[in-house]
Amino acid sequence: AKEGDYFELKGEMLSMPAGQGFSIYSLAAVLPLLAAKQRPTHPNDWMTSDAEIACPDPNCASRLRIVRMAKRRFSHAETTAVPLPKEDDLR
Repeated sequence: AKEGDYFELKGEMLSMPAGQGFSIYSLAAVLPLLAAKQRPTHPNDWMTSDAEIACPDPNCASRLRIVRMAKRRFSHAETTAVPLPKEDDLR
């Protein structure tokens, strides 16, 4: 990856412009954080402020910055086959 390369995550779909790529080690470091960065967090949570992820390979100088471009609403039914529990089931 070179400075300015990027990918976009919309929901669960990751897309990358043609001709750009990232080390699998950089992606492995950032992927577990992407789902959490899509959710609202408490202002004091480190997940709210920390957004730069380093590649774990000592020979790779890549730094990936997670930037929220917009907020979206997700429908539970559109993202999983498991139904929400009924309120009576939560007790």
